[in-house]
Amino acid sequence: MSDTYINDKGVVKEVLDLWTKDAGQWYQVQNAWLKDKGEWQLVFAQDTVSVEYLVVAGGGGGSSNNSGYDPAGGGGGGGGFRTNVPGSVSGRNSDPESALKLEVGIAHTITVGGGGAAGNNGARGGNGGSSRLAGVISNGGGGGAPVGQSGSSGGCGGGASGGGSASNGGAGTVGQGYNGNSHNPPSGNGGGGGGGAGEAPANLRQSGNDGLASGISGETVYYSGGGGSYFGGGGLGGGGNGGVNGCGTSGETNTGGGGGGSGNIAATGGGQRCGRPGGSGIVIMKVPSFYTATFSGSLTVETIPSGGFNIYKITGGSSATGVTFTL
Repeated sequence: MSDTYINDKGVVKEVLDLWTKDAGQWYQVQNAWLKDKGEWQLVFAQDTVSVEYLVVAGGGGGSSNNSGYDPAGGGGGGGGFRTNVPGSVSGRNSDPESALKLEVGIAHTITVGGGGAAGNNGARGGNGGSSRLAGVISNGGGGGAPVGQSGSSGGCGGGASGGGSASNGGAGTVGQGYNGNSHNPPSGNGGGGGGGAGEAPANLRQSGNDGLASGISGETVYYSGGGGSYFGGGGLGGGGNGGVNGCGTSGETNTGGGGGGSGNIAATGGGQRCGRPGGSGIVIMKVPSFYTATFSGSLTVETIPSGGFNIYKITGGSSATGVTFTL
């Protein structure tokens, strides 16, 4: 890619890697420029581009009661949360992931996961869709549990159901999010809130668990919060509220928040018997601005210039040939 050569004792050799020494420390050069007659010319470039990323999957859907005086279904789990931004916190309060270098001139897959379906009439909430940037994949949030069952596994686990039966929160994914809240031993009709990317689970907690903040877009935003159940509110990061004698609220779009789970408190009626869907995920990249990113397929992309970098917010769509970088 560099097309840069040196003459070493009469032998012409291509430059594949370039290093510079500063204050006794060696650093690898990504790109080198030479000013010739007042014009800057690119004389060396790596075959790869360094990408900082946030990849958040879709949140899981919340569950519901199915008839009459019934306990609540569990809240949906937040979508899996993965980032490699230096100094940040990745899912399940883990260290940021390693540097990502993507090959220039090659198409790389991008997918933004949708929110999981609502579990209406006592059905299980659906798992959210996975999000992907090249080989970095975040798992969709787990669906909330229907009455008498445990939450679904996912990036963050779905919440347990309420009532007289023991129920556990679904398992979260290591490095992406925590388990959902449990109902074991059982007590009361409230279900468990969905798991979040930044807060550990607890027994009998109806509130959705909090997600994590990221500043990669230029502003601090929380993602991957769990959906609440019954009287519980949604977790920070787009989690929907639980519902009592009516529907809760949906997970927030492009946050990966879980949907709220609902139940019925009165001995008559039956409530609305409706869970709420999870919120869709998001993929965000930060790339040096001297690379051009060309997107294909159905992707919805916003470009934000930021001090020598371009920030790309991909808020919807999926494409196996999602982005190609060129100089």
